[in-house]
Amino acid sequence: MNGKQIVAEALQPVLPDWEMSDIEVKIERPKDEKLGDYAFPTFTLAKTLRKAPNLIASEMAEKIDPSKFEKVQAVGPYVNFFLNKSQVGAEILKEILSDPENYGARNIGQGRNVSTEYSSPNIAKPMGMGHLRSTMIGESIARILAKEGFKPIRIDYLGDWGTQFGKMMAAYKMWGDDAEIEKDPINTLLSYYVRINKEAADHPEYDDAGREWFAKLERGDEEAKRLWTWFREVSLERFKRVYKMLDVDFDSYTGEAFSATMMDEPVRILREKNLLVKSQGAEIVDLEKYNLPPLMVIKSNGTSTYITRDLATAMYRKKTYDFYKSIYVVGQEQEVYFQQLRACLKEMGFDWADDIVHISFGLMSINGQKMSTRKGNVVDLEDVLNQSVDLARKQIAEKNAGLANADEVAKQVGIGAVVFHDLKNYRRNPIDFNLEEVVKFEGETGPYVQYARARGESLLRKSGIKGFDDVDLTKIGEAEWDLVSFMGRYADVLQKALETYDPSAVAKFALELAKRFNKYYAHTRILVDDVDEDVKKARLAVVKAVSEVIKSALDLLDVKAPDEM
Repeated sequence: MNGKQIVAEALQPVLPDWEMSDIEVKIERPKDEKLGDYAFPTFTLAKTLRKAPNLIASEMAEKIDPSKFEKVQAVGPYVNFFLNKSQVGAEILKEILSDPENYGARNIGQGRNVSTEYSSPNIAKPMGMGHLRSTMIGESIARILAKEGFKPIRIDYLGDWGTQFGKMMAAYKMWGDDAEIEKDPINTLLSYYVRINKEAADHPEYDDAGREWFAKLERGDEEAKRLWTWFREVSLERFKRVYKMLDVDFDSYTGEAFSATMMDEPVRILREKNLLVKSQGAEIVDLEKYNLPPLMVIKSNGTSTYITRDLATAMYRKKTYDFYKSIYVVGQEQEVYFQQLRACLKEMGFDWADDIVHISFGLMSINGQKMSTRKGNVVDLEDVLNQSVDLARKQIAEKNAGLANADEVAKQVGIGAVVFHDLKNYRRNPIDFNLEEVVKFEGETGPYVQYARARGESLLRKSGIKGFDDVDLTKIGEAEWDLVSFMGRYADVLQKALETYDPSAVAKFALELAKRFNKYYAHTRILVDDVDEDVKKARLAVVKAVSEVIKSALDLLDVKAPDEM
């Protein structure tokens, strides 16, 4: 039980008509720590009780059971709570150490399904750094969902359908070299795609050829299907290599092509409800009543559009997973599109359209430069991960030359550094990536957090302590309380991350906990003879709790927590 819950329990008898959750929402942390650990404002009670807030606060403070507090006092319109540090601290420590894996979890989800679409690269192109954001934000959100009792269904909705693949086929037919493709499939196919886009300005017939090849694919042309299958197989093999490095796995790799087999049903419903309107040869859905642009469902040449497939996909996922929420982790430039998707589904009669959630994120640049697949300036994600591991290996060699499993730790630190850098930023903010800054062991980096935990694990190994069942956890002092009370906020941090679909809340918590622990480590004597044995064990229990909570937070971010660095 964390501090806020203890305060809420103390307030419950005084506010018998309130639900515990409603009480917790109102509880605040005073800006000045001298005013207590928590405060309850009484403004909202003034109208009901017809009394001044400061008078209500005074009366409430007298009625509260003070047994778990050093003191409870009214200050103006607030009831301020000073927790009993040794007693509450011991309860928080016991909760962490007894079940570290589930600490902070509240089982909000109760096993409900959440379809979670993220990463979703296009076949026949390498996974660039631009894919890192969707992949890692999505994976972290899936882990947070699972921690809170939901069942995330991880979906890699591959971009494996559409006119761009017609262009790729047209380019292959003009310039393709099978021997080159066999040596380096993805980069060779990418070079064809870049070339056809660059030269289409002078050769408009290239665009026509691309459209014709996609039309062939939709009609089931054997050669088009052969090329598409080949492009998809070599792409997925390469993607899975990167996913393995990132420790990301999916329940489904079905993409747009799978959805393309189910497009008849949404089109039939749209026609039955007279929602399709002719416009310049194409067929659209008018969304003016939602203040949204119209949606093109069928192009003038009779081929489908992205929305046709997304309508089919949404219907399939609801039928297959009966989702509580259906999440799409896609860049913020697609915000209007997802508003259109929801509006169109509502027009079709599906109330569950409101359960579709677009989790948007800002763009990533590399050293200030934007990336573009069409123009060919793609930074290969796999290359960056390997470079990051190399940088981590060099730093580990300097800090700990005799580390037994240095190569494995270098992978954990290097890849973790790239992931943490992405997730520590609020997801909607644009971010710039500089590899040298990201892998530093100092500053607000993943390696800094990992190193803080490794430092704690080293201390525990030196102590020789085997367990904490017989430790008097009330023997903590002010310095330990700073750490323990902060760890007591973990459940609230997880709930915030879940409600806002924002992993940066967890990353920032991990950073702050690492900072506080490093300060504690620098100023507190633990493994020395003149420290009382009970106090020493209690301090080691705090170190163990910090190690476990950092590990839990890093796991939610899909960052490994090595015991040694």
